[in-house]
Amino acid sequence: QVQLVESGGGLVQAGGSLRLSCAASGRTFSSYVMGWFRQAPRKEREYIAGISGSGGSTYYRDSVKGRFTISRDNAKNTVYLQMNSLKPEDTAVYSCAAERGTQGLQLGGPWYDYWGQGTQVTVSS
Repeated sequence: QVQLVESGGGLVQAGGSLRLSCAASGRTFSSYVMGWFRQAPRKEREYIAGISGSGGSTYYRDSVKGRFTISRDNAKNTVYLQMNSLKPEDTAVYSCAAERGTQGLQLGGPWYDYWGQGTQVTVSS
């Protein structure tokens, strides 16, 4: 089993930046597609970014494209989400997830196998 632990959330003013990290257990991290999701109050969970095992392919939801960057360091078993130009509507619980296959990169949540507990991001105006 894979354990995922997010960190880096917090309170930031609109226009600011945060960098989220997700540390994974296990010895096959480089084979996983990794993704970031968020769920805001009164909204469904959204798939916002994904990255292939090698880091060569990425996916971004339109609402974060150009502002958020997903990356990974396989030597450290860690995936990152750099969030710039944050807006109040970015306020949500952010979770990372891992997929043993490859479908989740483009298709999102139903394809991911392992999930972290999430970290709160609050953007004030």
